[in-house]
Amino acid sequence: MPSFDIVSEINKVEVSNAVDNANRELATRFDFRGVEASFELVAETVEMIGEGEFQLKQMMDVLRNACVKRGVDTASIDMQDIDRSGKLHKQKVVFKEGIDQPTAKKIVKLIKDAKMKVQTAIQGDKLRVTGKKRDDLQQVMQLVKGADLGQPFQFENFRD
Repeated sequence: MPSFDIVSEINKVEVSNAVDNANRELATRFDFRGVEASFELVAETVEMIGEGEFQLKQMMDVLRNACVKRGVDTASIDMQDIDRSGKLHKQKVVFKEGIDQPTAKKIVKLIKDAKMKVQTAIQGDKLRVTGKKRDDLQQVMQLVKGADLGQPFQFENFRD
């Protein structure tokens, strides 16, 4: 019976490269000369440090552009609240990985509402979709790609 898995992953190496490229761009930009502003990659999060909220917004644009150039989907970016300490403002940017329970349930409901002849099972942070025909599975892939669920999805482990 054909099956595949729906997962949500990011390439950590490309995120690291995007952060390095964003730091290089900050060093060359005229509006960031003589200003304390930087990106730091800490585990799964990127910490933006700047002197004002306006600078953090500009830095977010720089980071998004660097991610797009490196092939990292910007739909996986989740911005946290701004922390102020002295003259510095810090903001954490988290990259969403894995499919949480509410999103998994939305995907299952989306597939069931479309009346597809497939079975969907939640397995931790991924979903397994099985069906009798390969065409049904490809329709499910198109359905999930077309749905706006707030994060990117990949399809892997396709078996015939």
